[in-house]
Amino acid sequence: MENDPIASRLGAVYPELPPGERAVVRVLLDDYPFAALGSLRALAERAGVSPPTASRLFDRLGYDGFADFQAAVRDGARDRSRLLEFITHRPQANESGGPHTGRSGGDAPVGAAGPGVRSGAADPDAPAGEEGAVTLSGEAGPVAPDGGASARASGATAGARVSAGEVGASASDGGAGLASLWQAAEDLRAGLDGTLTAVPEPLYHRAAALLAEAGSVWALGGPLSELAADYLIRQLAGLRPRAERVPGSAPGRARTVLDLTASDVVVAYDFRRYSPRTARFVHAARARGARLVLVTDAWGSPLAAEAEVLIRLPREAAGPIAPLAHEIAVSELLLVATAARLAPSAAGRLAALDELTQTL
Repeated sequence: MENDPIASRLGAVYPELPPGERAVVRVLLDDYPFAALGSLRALAERAGVSPPTASRLFDRLGYDGFADFQAAVRDGARDRSRLLEFITHRPQANESGGPHTGRSGGDAPVGAAGPGVRSGAADPDAPAGEEGAVTLSGEAGPVAPDGGASARASGATAGARVSAGEVGASASDGGAGLASLWQAAEDLRAGLDGTLTAVPEPLYHRAAALLAEAGSVWALGGPLSELAADYLIRQLAGLRPRAERVPGSAPGRARTVLDLTASDVVVAYDFRRYSPRTARFVHAARARGARLVLVTDAWGSPLAAEAEVLIRLPREAAGPIAPLAHEIAVSELLLVATAARLAPSAAGRLAALDELTQTL
């Protein structure tokens, strides 16, 4: 957020604003940029002001209404590299070996926690699945029996073996320091919990019905999310025939699209920065009648309007690395729901697959 010119401008004008508009700025910067993604009414309600008061802020800033402000926020976020921002602003070790925040002890009115730090309160405006947020049952996801206490205890034990001097040395050697690694682990854990609880269980079952009944299933993704697509197909191919990755070459994609029909399903993973190649394939497949299961992020892929089943991960995990773990976790739940629909035929297929694997 420190690199974002819009966030910087909001902080700069804050002292000059009337109280109602200050309240809107506090909400925006305390949860930037996600607070800007909802409706104007939702933003005004979170700030405790009327929609016209919130709207005056964006007029004052020179935007052509709230929609113009939202577009600027989205464009700015798409142009930023999380990894570059992390490298250029990674915490430095202070004299005690802990991370140095670089912040003074002043009374920062907004965004004082800094990027990557989230409040414990749920975000009522964070995008979720299209049917609203429900809590998945304990059987749906890989939840530790003790709620993660064992992992935290083992982490504390491991951390106890590292001296303060080693922590400082690690940070001074060019890394973010062990403190940053532990924070990243906590952020990843919290983000994964949020992802698993934000996607409604009925949405998994709707997607599973398509994956189980389709004539063929084709999956693709962007430069990183293609790994999730590959994982989905590797596992799905054990459950049913005609589950394939979309070819990488243009001729291969053309041959794939040529044979698609309305009985086929495309699973697309599309995250910032959204892939034009993924969009071109999906548009061509939809023109042939194929149905789309789309896994995307809080920003909303341009392909969202094309999807028969839309799974929106609520937000990215904090930290510098795109949260592939979230995409894999959602894919695993899709596979679990699909396997339940395909049993017992899937059991026989998997048994035959194991036997052939040993033979070959």
